[in-house]
Amino acid sequence: MTSKMITKIEGQVLILEREFQAPRALVFKAFSEAEHLKQWWGPRGWEVTVCTVDFRPGGIWHYCMKCMDKNQGDFYGYESWGKAVYGDIVPAEKIDYVDFFSDAEGNVKEDLPSSEISMLFEEHDGITKLISRSKYASAEALQKVMDMGMEQGITETWDRLSEHLQSLQ
Repeated sequence: MTSKMITKIEGQVLILEREFQAPRALVFKAFSEAEHLKQWWGPRGWEVTVCTVDFRPGGIWHYCMKCMDKNQGDFYGYESWGKAVYGDIVPAEKIDYVDFFSDAEGNVKEDLPSSEISMLFEEHDGITKLISRSKYASAEALQKVMDMGMEQGITETWDRLSEHLQSLQ
């Protein structure tokens, strides 16, 4: 069992796996409620300043991450808006959604890649393995987000999730 993220790329699909020292129901809850997401979503130095979650199939999660760390240079003060549209949800087991870059009004930024994400939550002896599969329109679209720092951002985000889960137990 490892608490480090495993990253694999298969064509246009990004696969991320990580184990969390927390029960599956709690990890799932951290992804499904705004009050939890605000505590850990985004890389280090960034805070979620806006977060609305309508957690149901067809519902929307709209959020803003803002860089609050002056040491991040040009990123300081920068806002990054995102929008997700939920698909299939199986409580404590799976969340499917389409992930977009957006603006403050929730309009999708068509010039940035979207992805179809499926997250599976598997529990073994109180440890939850999270498997995230993100399918992009093309391998080039996936490469574009990787070039934007996606892997480091998700690594830091999931580190923050791990810390948040520990604080709740």
